[in-house]
Amino acid sequence: MVFGLIIAFLVILGLGALAVYTETIDAPFAEPIYTPSAQSTSIAPACLPTDEDSPEGVLPTAYDKVRVRIFNAADDRFALAGAADDVLSDRGFDVRDTGDFPRLIDGPSEIRYGAEGIVQAYTLAAQFEDVELVMDDRGGKFVDLLIGVGWTEPVPPEEVTLSADEPLTNLPGCVPAEELEPVEREYGRGRGPDEA
Repeated sequence: MVFGLIIAFLVILGLGALAVYTETIDAPFAEPIYTPSAQSTSIAPACLPTDEDSPEGVLPTAYDKVRVRIFNAADDRFALAGAADDVLSDRGFDVRDTGDFPRLIDGPSEIRYGAEGIVQAYTLAAQFEDVELVMDDRGGKFVDLLIGVGWTEPVPPEEVTLSADEPLTNLPGCVPAEELEPVEREYGRGRGPDEA
């Protein structure tokens, strides 16, 4: 009798599995498979702030005063964040951390910054030929470099068009920061906001 019950149970279980497999019935625990898609963020860069003390324009931030975190957002190319850390650290930037971003950036790398970190973002952006500036809702002057699928290496130091005594130039198509709608801030795994 015990064996008969076990056999009957296995037959019912097998018929149920067959019905789910042939999609005759829905699986009781069916969950949709979700794969984060590669995305890029299209947003105009913020224009540089005005400074009453410098009517000609604001000067770049000294590299050692630019605090930056570097996140890999380029699929499985894990070495890129470390490579960017090495290059930017060698140039004097204050690289605080590296890690993985929670989704892919399909396109050029991005520099994420808040309304208080525009000058720092422009200073960092001058190191790259192809990078997008995206203002998010963070506080403070901390900036994040998100290495996208379309990553390009920093330009050689001698090709960086910055001078400590020459004002920065607004990027084409920039919009005053107060007119921009900042995107919601995203973080790498296990990291929270750093409003430093």
